Amino acid sequence: QVQLVESGGGLVQTGGSLRLSCAASGSIFSINTMGWYRQTPGERRELVAQMTSGGRTDYAASVLGRFTISRDNAKNTVYLQMNSLKPEDTAVYYCRVVASFTVYWGQGTQVTVSS
Repeated sequence: QVQLVESGGGLVQTGGSLRLSCAASGSIFSINTMGWYRQTPGERRELVAQMTSGGRTDYAASVLGRFTISRDNAKNTVYLQMNSLKPEDTAVYYCRVVASFTVYWGQGTQVTVSS
């Protein structure tokens, strides 16, 4: 069984920082893309940031310059450093991992930014 364990969410004031982590474990091989999506009530789940195994990154325009994605491949872990947080960043953040042709999702972690 493949498991994605997320941590790092919480409540922070505008301008604050949080660091999310997601560790993949179990019977998972050939991990390609690791990344983060987020979703708010009434909205579609959207890409926040992702990184391929080759190091290529994609960021949502709204987080460019504020969020940084990184990976520790030895630990099958992806991180999202979130700085200068804004209320509009409030959402449930989901880890997403693509291994071979299978997509795995974490359970989600709540990030709330108060104004």
